[in-house]
Amino acid sequence: MIVVMGATGATGSALLHRLVTLGIPSRALSRDPERLWAGLDHAARRLVEARAADAGDPQSLRDAFQGASRLFLAMANSPEQPALEIRAIHAAAAVGIEHVVKLSAPAATADSPVAVSRWHHAIEETLRDSGLSHTVLRPYAFMQKLLTLAPAVAAQGVVHGAMGDAACNYVDCRDIADVAAEVLTRPELAGRTYTLTGSRTFSHPQLVELLGLLLGRPIRYVDLPPRVMRDQLIERAGLPAWLADHVVEIQRLAVTRPEEPTDTVASLLGRSPRTLEAFLGENIERFR
Repeated sequence: MIVVMGATGATGSALLHRLVTLGIPSRALSRDPERLWAGLDHAARRLVEARAADAGDPQSLRDAFQGASRLFLAMANSPEQPALEIRAIHAAAAVGIEHVVKLSAPAATADSPVAVSRWHHAIEETLRDSGLSHTVLRPYAFMQKLLTLAPAVAAQGVVHGAMGDAACNYVDCRDIADVAAEVLTRPELAGRTYTLTGSRTFSHPQLVELLGLLLGRPIRYVDLPPRVMRDQLIERAGLPAWLADHVVEIQRLAVTRPEEPTDTVASLLGRSPRTLEAFLGENIERFR
């Protein structure tokens, strides 16, 4: 049995879908299992067990992990994430989970300039110290996060950023989920750290050019000083300070550490990763 934490998130829900497609039973965890169950179609309900669990309650985690052999660990970024995921790792070790696949982040080192990456480093260290067999997935920027740009593109024809013309790696959450499914079901792939990207990088100027072509109208990129970008995210977009910091830190990382795509997704899946052109094409009505 495979347990999926973060089953309502973009990657977790895509993983459930992939496991259903493969005919593999799974157990999806949520604080509101009825809501999760309601979101599953008939085919999924035959293979997915929706179970109540609260990452803040160690006993509920141990109960939810009982009888399972593998765990996909993915929780939303937040200042509480290290404590919650570390608690889940301890619960997994206590009940005999055989393998953990953790969704991490790029630049996950103790001295990373990105606070969220430092959090992931601490979680990875706990996972290593736990003695559990584990695999770490380190995806770069989710294509799905670009949908947060849609309101400004639709209303003003503009994308704001703080990364100049630096290139950024984007990867579709569905590709991350497909890789997770491979690692969870093929023991020979386990026990490594995989860096996941799309097949090419895009700068913000290239991104707005692509959006303009798809929309049939020009879209502008406005590059902002990092501090101004942070303040706008807090004051205009209503982001909490830690998340505004994260957005800016990730963009500045692309400037200070030039990014290159990897062939990891293609080598693991036997196909090319989904392209940014295809993803934006699927969702272009959101930007009109």
